[in-house]
Amino acid sequence: MLNEVNSPSYEITPLTMAVLVYHDKKGNTGAWVLEEKEEYYIDIPPSKFIDQACKYYGASLKGRQEGTRNIYGITHKAPISIDPSSGMYFFPTASPVNSNCSWIAHSHIKHVNQLKNKETEVIFRNGRKVSLQVSYGSIMNQIQRTAQFRYLLDNRLNYSKTQLADRVAEPFLKDLE
Repeated sequence: MLNEVNSPSYEITPLTMAVLVYHDKKGNTGAWVLEEKEEYYIDIPPSKFIDQACKYYGASLKGRQEGTRNIYGITHKAPISIDPSSGMYFFPTASPVNSNCSWIAHSHIKHVNQLKNKETEVIFRNGRKVSLQVSYGSIMNQIQRTAQFRYLLDNRLNYSKTQLADRVAEPFLKDLE
């Protein structure tokens, strides 16, 4: 189902598979948003739309990129967590300042195929396929970097939760002694 959404109230959710760049007939840049069961065209460039999604969850795109740099040391084409508690990890296909940058949700990728002329096909878990004007090596690198970043951030968050749970439980355990 294809919808055109001009409202800035549309938000990225855990069902969002990709935010792809598209250029209309007038040369304006917008985003083609792929959800598990729907798709939308919006008149906001992908990186700006990702920035709005980050802000919805309490940080800017720049802040999320700085977080990635602090956790993993990646400075260019950094994967981000829009919301780690929902598992929303995305990576850019190019520099986010590049007008041809698209964003792919890491958790929705099932398989990647190398095509001709530096094109790559991404196959999502629901069977949907998209071809990107990005080399196979670049996409595979982004997938691996996102997986490692996700692992590092999830471990930090889980460690913090464990530490908090131990601190909360400690007074109750002393009472049982």
